[in-house]
Amino acid sequence: MRNVYKVLAYLVAIEVAVQAAVMVWGDAGMGKWIDEGGVLDKTLGESGEMPFPEFMGLIIHAFNGMIAIPVIALLLLISSFWAKVPGAGKAAGLVLLLVALQVTFGILGHNIPLVGAVHGLNALLLFTAALYAARRGAAVRVQEPQFAARG
Repeated sequence: MRNVYKVLAYLVAIEVAVQAAVMVWGDAGMGKWIDEGGVLDKTLGESGEMPFPEFMGLIIHAFNGMIAIPVIALLLLISSFWAKVPGAGKAAGLVLLLVALQVTFGILGHNIPLVGAVHGLNALLLFTAALYAARRGAAVRVQEPQFAARG
């Protein structure tokens, strides 16, 4: 179960990195699309269409942030109870708390743009906390029984 805990913690960190990459990909594509004459308004999001290929980055960001990462963080917390890693529950609890804040900041950022900056900073905290949790799982060594040599 320790390996499950470690993999889930690393997976949260990887997903945070993916979030940054797909968001910038989507944002860059949107900027290019607007430069080429595209119009960005509320109907774009409600149309259900893919106005530019990089729009997929924004969709991936929303899915990962609202569904995938919270589920992984919850599984991390659950696995921490059986991982036999000192402090695993606290580390996983911190990751889950930061994920909950991240989702909240992401939602609020649509109405309060300054919260978007906090969303970005919290992502760095989440990435660090997930790596910390993963490294705790990696640092634990199972002690092998010592056998005395028979002569």
